[in-house]
Amino acid sequence: MLVINEEQKMLKASVRDFLAIQSPLAALRKLRDEKNSDGIDRQLWGGMCEMGLTGLTISEAFGGLDFGYLGLGLVLEETGRTLTASPLISTVLLSTTAINLAGSAAQKKALLPELARGQLIMALAHEEKAHHDPGHVATKAELRRDGYVLNGHKTFVLDGHIADKFIVVARTAGKVDDAKGIALFLVDATAKGLKVERTQMMDSRNAAKISFENVLVPKDQLMEAGDYDTLVKIFDIGCIGLAAEMLGSAQECFERTLAYLKERRQFGVPIGSFQALQHRAAKMFIDIELCKSVVIKALKAIDDGTPDLSRMASLAKAKLGETIKLVSNEAIQMHGGIGMTDDAEIGFFLKRGRVAQQTLGDYPYHLDRFARLRGF
Repeated sequence: MLVINEEQKMLKASVRDFLAIQSPLAALRKLRDEKNSDGIDRQLWGGMCEMGLTGLTISEAFGGLDFGYLGLGLVLEETGRTLTASPLISTVLLSTTAINLAGSAAQKKALLPELARGQLIMALAHEEKAHHDPGHVATKAELRRDGYVLNGHKTFVLDGHIADKFIVVARTAGKVDDAKGIALFLVDATAKGLKVERTQMMDSRNAAKISFENVLVPKDQLMEAGDYDTLVKIFDIGCIGLAAEMLGSAQECFERTLAYLKERRQFGVPIGSFQALQHRAAKMFIDIELCKSVVIKALKAIDDGTPDLSRMASLAKAKLGETIKLVSNEAIQMHGGIGMTDDAEIGFFLKRGRVAQQTLGDYPYHLDRFARLRGF
């Protein structure tokens, strides 16, 4: 059933109330205008950690809440409404997932309790091209007597400039685009030969470029199940989480636009009374309602261990990418000239939507992948 239970409703409501007070959209503008060196509000992040949001997908055995990905998705939907700048995607959605799926027993015991308490910020370092390509890994990991030596570079590493530790995708064998020979390594941000350059995105979020020059990684920091198939599953879960965030942004963007259509008057009447605008608003409403079902089903697929997770992930990412583009474009147009100015908040949703669309693969990438997975 595509519904949420009472506990999940309570989680969603409590997060919405918390973010409404602690992280309105004005908070993102403040971080941007003040050129905050972290790009996040550490006090806000601390509050999110105290709420247990960092432990939603971590087993109770490691200090987590074991609430599942549907719970995390509901939280991401709310952060999408307020465009909350936090390491929730980099640390919880991607890195914690990677440790759960690929970490050894010792690595889980060491890292998951810290992640559950919010004492560790982690980032997944994979991308090396302008466009998402899971199999393209040129960064090399050469086995030596005292460990692995990493050489290469990464780009678009979410929250890389504030990460305490990285999960680095590197190649131990094979050619650049081979699926075989891919491995995952845990690398400290303070490792010798590792350099981080912050890049501020158009959505006022954070990413980083990272270079590795003879970075020595102990053998026990090789992740146990860190192969290509595991990497794909991490990305699938990441895509569904991003779809949940885009759903929240699309809903908030639409609701703000609807309110504006009722307030703005032209020729003596609210512009929302114009039939052409009503038709366009109805199109957005229908698409968003469809997206709600797509996202919930995809989140449930993670928790249920559904075999066709990749298909559900690409469906969710493609559909939400298409919808957030439609809704944010229409929002700007319906707001008119004021929508193009920085004084209006509606433009922040368009910018966030554009970056989220590209992260882990854009609409054409996932539409093509979905078709291939369906046998076309």
